[in-house]
Amino acid sequence: MSVAPEQKANQGTSTTAVQGGEARMKPGNAITDAIFCASTYTFDNTDSIIRYIEENQVREEYGRYGNPGEKTAEAKLAAIEGGESAVLYSCGMAAFVGLLMAKVSSGDNVVFFDECYHRSREFCGKHLARFGVETKTVKTGDYEAMEKAIDANTKMLISESPTNPHLSCVDLEKFTEIGKKHGVETLIDATLATPYNLRPLEYGVDYVLHSATKYLAGHNDLLAGAIIGSEEKLADVRQLRGVMGGINAPHNCYLLLRGLKTFSLRMERHNANGMAVAQFLEDHPMVEKVYYPGLPSHPYHEIAKATMRGYGGLVTFNVKEADWRKTANVVDNAKIFKIAPSLGGVESLIEQPLVMSYYQQTPENRAKFGIYDNMIRIACGIEDTDDLIADLKQALDNA
Repeated sequence: MSVAPEQKANQGTSTTAVQGGEARMKPGNAITDAIFCASTYTFDNTDSIIRYIEENQVREEYGRYGNPGEKTAEAKLAAIEGGESAVLYSCGMAAFVGLLMAKVSSGDNVVFFDECYHRSREFCGKHLARFGVETKTVKTGDYEAMEKAIDANTKMLISESPTNPHLSCVDLEKFTEIGKKHGVETLIDATLATPYNLRPLEYGVDYVLHSATKYLAGHNDLLAGAIIGSEEKLADVRQLRGVMGGINAPHNCYLLLRGLKTFSLRMERHNANGMAVAQFLEDHPMVEKVYYPGLPSHPYHEIAKATMRGYGGLVTFNVKEADWRKTANVVDNAKIFKIAPSLGGVESLIEQPLVMSYYQQTPENRAKFGIYDNMIRIACGIEDTDDLIADLKQALDNA
């Protein structure tokens, strides 16, 4: 059980990131949380085991069911998100899989907006299908189509916000209204937004998913994922995690806690860099289109403006009149931006989605999901803004 500790309503994001979820006094009187490298935990005697079971005492028994550091990380994540409880996993996909395996059964279906991480789509369309669970996909932002797709067997509505890599934003009021009207639970993957920029639970969303690997940990040095919601709704999710074993390692929990301490400060720079880079790219003669919700030209700008505090460090753009090879030249020319997947770390990254994630897909499938040959996705880190812009300028000019 990992319930967020008492939280003052007016407490700021940075204060919560530093203090939230932690005991005031810790083992050894240390200011940082200890790393508990234990696979199993001891009891004084048989009666202590019985008390633990009958009284549902909060303590550890076996590492697959919990770790003290894990509990602290979960409580901090819940506090930052403004939720009651969090369940921590080994990575974002483990969290996504764990939630759905706990919530859907053979004969059920889920309804997806079509712009999403390709592995999420693959798990639902390919692997859940083997267990008799149907995945219905509708165009992102088409709430009428989403509502029409719901039937008596629909168990969950699923979307990212913003989406990857087009950065489309969901009208969370409409999204949750549809779910509540039909008695269907809702899930928002808010990895790209982070709790600093968007709080889906405040709109009535049932579950928020984060790949904590990204902005929350923030240093490209660990994998982690989390589902955040109410303790009641997450009880079966937590229980199944103990069976499936998708837990995180004690040292990773420590690194995640350390990364979260500077979460708010890092997001301020990610937001600033993302906006400045997006504006630069939109004005560059070699750029055909920029996908960034902070720009007035983005089709979901008004939704983003109304719901988001900032717009993050991820920016996607298309190179004007470029084939896949010329687009690759832009990527290869970058010096500060490192060629790599992922996002949300302190280092700035660059990739060509066609090559990095969709190389083995057919041209028809790529077009279906809006992955163009001339598309580049960049993840702005926390380097100096002028240096990032200068690097992109020379990469484009020399392509």
